[in-house]
Amino acid sequence: MTSDPHRDPDPGETWHERSPATGTGELPILSPRPDPQTHRGYAHGTDPRRWRILAVLLVAIFMSLVAVSIINVGLPSIQEGLGASESQLQWILSGYALTFGVVLVAGGRAGDVFGRGFLWMLGVAIFTLSSIAAGLAPDPTMLIVARFVQGVGSGLLNPQGVAMIQQYFKGAERGKAFGMLGSAVGVSVAIGPVLGGLLIQTGGAAEGWRWLFMVNVPVGVVALVLAFLWFPRPLLRRPEGTTIRHALREMDPTGAVLLGIALLATLLPFIEAGSPGTSPWVWVLLAVAAMFLALWIAWEKHFKASGHQPMVDLDIFRVSSFLNGTLLISLYFLGITSVWVLVTLYMQKGLGHTALAAGCVGLLNALASAVASNLAGSRVNRMGRKIVVLGMLSVVVGLLLSMAVILLHDSWHISEWWLVLTLGFVGFGQGAVVSPNQTLTLAEVPLEYAGSAGGVMQTGQRVGTAVGIAMITAVAYGVIAGQGWSVGIAAGLGVVVLVVLLALAVALRDMRHRARQDSRA
Repeated sequence: MTSDPHRDPDPGETWHERSPATGTGELPILSPRPDPQTHRGYAHGTDPRRWRILAVLLVAIFMSLVAVSIINVGLPSIQEGLGASESQLQWILSGYALTFGVVLVAGGRAGDVFGRGFLWMLGVAIFTLSSIAAGLAPDPTMLIVARFVQGVGSGLLNPQGVAMIQQYFKGAERGKAFGMLGSAVGVSVAIGPVLGGLLIQTGGAAEGWRWLFMVNVPVGVVALVLAFLWFPRPLLRRPEGTTIRHALREMDPTGAVLLGIALLATLLPFIEAGSPGTSPWVWVLLAVAAMFLALWIAWEKHFKASGHQPMVDLDIFRVSSFLNGTLLISLYFLGITSVWVLVTLYMQKGLGHTALAAGCVGLLNALASAVASNLAGSRVNRMGRKIVVLGMLSVVVGLLLSMAVILLHDSWHISEWWLVLTLGFVGFGQGAVVSPNQTLTLAEVPLEYAGSAGGVMQTGQRVGTAVGIAMITAVAYGVIAGQGWSVGIAAGLGVVVLVVLLALAVALRDMRHRARQDSRA
């Protein structure tokens, strides 16, 4: 049997990939058992509850991703209301991203073993309760702790969402479902600053920041109630024929700890890079990260050789579509997530606009992203990787036009509000990149590993985000110091263009590989 990257095999089917050397024969990759979470009385992709399940998933995922972007505009209000120092503000901003990234893979694996519906609800509950704690925080320390816990909840619920789309949808419907997820991602990034500006303006400069967290509470409660009513039973399960102790062992706790330390040591230097007074010795942690990553890889191989299912079956990296897609999206997020940091800095600090006005510059971007995600999701099975390539080209065009507007604002007095249009190209391209890439990347991953594989892909995004923001803002601030705001922000966007072009090269490579596979079929 040879695998077709555009075909959806049945759950439990043995997965193969053609030998890249000869184009003939079969290279066994993974031979999973049938996913017990799929067989609950309906064939794969036919559960009539699937669209209701998707709606609930998207509400909570949207809520958790808005929490990433909404906080940016709230930092001045937090500083005024709580008297937070610059270092404390940095941790309020980055603590969420840190635990979010560290928990993703282990959270995805836990859902694969014990039930994705249960882990998703647990994540939403933790996120909602920690939002209450953050909104009521009496001092910066309690707010930092609440943000750490909030990141844990987000890290638990997000990989379940990706895995449950894999579980309940197939074929063209899966592309549409991922398109809707892509819309949620794109809109959440752009709408967060607008919503944050509105809430702070309504609540006041000193206390308005509390509403940035409390707004999550009714959303989380509604999501939990609907999930309890609509999610298939059992929500919590134990793998058949095993004890609780054995099931916990199958969670691969040793692998989870080793990978968690590796990710923590990777993310921490880049997150701390923006804090005042950070010791240069913090970069030594990257060597620690490399060591623990090597230990994790060795352990996962040993754990599998011992007859267990590892947290991440490393053979999935031999599936070219998964490897290329994960590398592509990691590079893409390394660049693209800095765009809104740069634009917000330019509009607020460079030009003196309010938080609300700065947020409004991304409204067309959000709308274009939502439209493009749905269009791309319904066409990805037909167009394949081409649609991702076209999306990245649109992003590059939008960024170059944005750089032109910023530079010409000083010399020719072109209105900065042309950024609304140019960033619309970026949003349209983003919608054509994120959701189709998820569909293509996970298409050949067995459902048994859908949670952990989705966690790996999202971890790449989080690491890319942390590294990119540290690197690109450092470039921008360095140029701003000597050349001013317009040149500095344009320089930062120029670095983003270069990184997106690297991701585009990976997409073109994957497209050529798929074309060769199709010609040999």
